[in-house]
Amino acid sequence: RMKRLDKTIEIIPELRETVQGISAPQTWLVITEGWCGDAAQIVPVLNKIAELNSNIKLNFLLRDENLELMDQYLTNGRSRSIPKLVVLNEHNEELFNFGPRPAALQEMFYHLKANAMSNDAVKEEIHKWYAKDKTISIQNDLLALLKDL
Repeated sequence: RMKRLDKTIEIIPELRETVQGISAPQTWLVITEGWCGDAAQIVPVLNKIAELNSNIKLNFLLRDENLELMDQYLTNGRSRSIPKLVVLNEHNEELFNFGPRPAALQEMFYHLKANAMSNDAVKEEIHKWYAKDKTISIQNDLLALLKDL
């Protein structure tokens, strides 16, 4: 899934311009796991974005091997949902964090869970959403966060 997505991602022009304008070093930590369906959709996008600017150092950390860090970024204060992007400046100060999924999809996820859909049905709806969205929501959410810096 990641390889297929990696070949088709097109970074939107405003995000490309904003990322290329980053003039100070940043470290992008991605807390993830290989089995995560959301990571399969989001990690290739983060990689493509990071490739646009040599000031961005992209690092991946496995959630289950870094629980102390993961527990600092729980979703709703209780869930170890991934992927989670933590963006740090050159002094290792957090600039922002993102994840585990785009805001619009996260709202849909909460709605699906509230309606007691099975996990398999929820996963199916999430992957349909990703396919239809074509990474645009991920990119727009990241663009908003970067523009707020």
